[in-house]
Amino acid sequence: MNSKPSAKLRPYSSLVLDGLSRAPSRAMLYPVGYKESDFSKPQIGVASTWSMVTPCNMHIDQLARESALGIDSAGGKATIFNTITISDGISMGTEGMRYSLVSREVIADSIETVVGCQGFDGFVAIGGCDKNMPGCMIAIARLNRAAVFVYGGTILPGCLAGKNLDIVSVFEAVGQRAAEKISGKELHDVESCAIPGAGSCGGMYTANTMASAIEALGFSLPNSSAQAAISDHKTKDCRDAGVAVLNLLKKGIRPSDIFSKEAFENAVTVCIALGGSTNAVLHLLAMAHSANVRLTIEDFTRIGKRVPVLADLKPSGRYLMSELVEIGGIVPMMKTLLAEGLLHGGCLTVTGKTLKQNLSAFKHYPKNQKIIAPVSKPLKKESHLVILRGNLAPDGAVAKISGKEGERFSGKARVFESEEKALSAILAGKIRKGDVIVIRYEGPRGGPGMREMLSPTSAVMGRGLGKDVALITDGRFSGGTHGFVVGHITPEAFEGGPLAIVRDGDAITIDATTRKLSLGISAKEIAKRLAAWKKPKPRYRRGVLAKYAAHVSTASQGAVTDFGF
Repeated sequence: MNSKPSAKLRPYSSLVLDGLSRAPSRAMLYPVGYKESDFSKPQIGVASTWSMVTPCNMHIDQLARESALGIDSAGGKATIFNTITISDGISMGTEGMRYSLVSREVIADSIETVVGCQGFDGFVAIGGCDKNMPGCMIAIARLNRAAVFVYGGTILPGCLAGKNLDIVSVFEAVGQRAAEKISGKELHDVESCAIPGAGSCGGMYTANTMASAIEALGFSLPNSSAQAAISDHKTKDCRDAGVAVLNLLKKGIRPSDIFSKEAFENAVTVCIALGGSTNAVLHLLAMAHSANVRLTIEDFTRIGKRVPVLADLKPSGRYLMSELVEIGGIVPMMKTLLAEGLLHGGCLTVTGKTLKQNLSAFKHYPKNQKIIAPVSKPLKKESHLVILRGNLAPDGAVAKISGKEGERFSGKARVFESEEKALSAILAGKIRKGDVIVIRYEGPRGGPGMREMLSPTSAVMGRGLGKDVALITDGRFSGGTHGFVVGHITPEAFEGGPLAIVRDGDAITIDATTRKLSLGISAKEIAKRLAAWKKPKPRYRRGVLAKYAAHVSTASQGAVTDFGF
């Protein structure tokens, strides 16, 4: 077989497809639609996270086909393959949620496995739900082959009585129903109207946060993160991404040329300005680890001191992502941040141009828009993502402090050994003003899987206790969570962190100004309790959760499964 194109364009596929000995490989591909001329083209994979288990991903098969068309039109040969997705929104508050963070690693491992095995020269990765996106990016970093990430797009809002709804509306309606603030019929009306079709959860929750971060990092085409899931813009974005991978191959640009400390700082900056999810801390740390870039939780503190919160987006704000899309997406905001010296404009992106060059083509927001505040009058002068330390979190914790709850909370501990027990107490009206709800043994290893606490935090909000109650945990929070919350407490309780020895009635103080999470007992008493503490038995001894618990790092290290290798 004759193979003419430059080895530069086929650095991996030529080893799999070219020459006499590779005839069996070529034979296997004729039945899946290959023609003889296809073997000499750059082989480009399309990693699709399509699944019918969630509306976030139900349309991604169509988007994958659009990317394949873009690849083929640019002279490549596209091959679509699938990986898994799970639904945080559906599994939230159940045992199944333990698989959520685990799925990030499964997605990364599976994309790496297929691309590595098949000898693809590059690939497009398309993600829709929370863990898809960092999973795709971890694989991109590990493989270091020409790659572009495509966000599946945001959902449009549901509507009831002229009011916009989303999935968090339903979670909070559960708390409202438990407090008898709404009727059973009203709850049913909310749940049946909140999710109108395809796309990721509609506020600045984890999916939209991570999509925005990845664009700021340089791995998506401009405004890929701010498009409706079902739209002509998203269709074009997918086709253009396919073309862009071929352009990266021609230019010899690999992910390692785009990943840099400055690029990750851009991602952190955009997450803060948008008021994004606490999960961004965990995922960006994991992505940086895979890219061999040193990013730590202290970088979030350093950057957070100079970057303001500008976006008035849910869950803490008033607007949905679809409304930000209508005024131009995140690119005009990034243009402003660049002008203020808050972004590194010289960072390379998947367009083959720098971030500054990409942004120059776009206009500013229309006058009188109310979603993105000016830098001179921010919603919050410093980051809402506050890294805390102290005798309750020696190795760090992540607080989400919008400022609306205040900067400091002191109260008495109400201790629960699991999310389910805490939720039952909240719904039963057993939590009172001034309580600090402590949910432990929900960390990466102890859970295992570090479940998100959207059910209890939403129940707190639904009962009207958002400013009167705090919640702390070694688990995580959904991007939809708001209120006075602290997660990612490290060391986790399962590993003998101080959270394990907190008792009902202990005084706990959360102070965002001093960045402290404090347990109001003496160091001597802490040492005494820790000496008497006994490590619980693992919840799982076989299967993926057991393997995950055995290998996962701490939350402050990104909860990755290959740390220290």
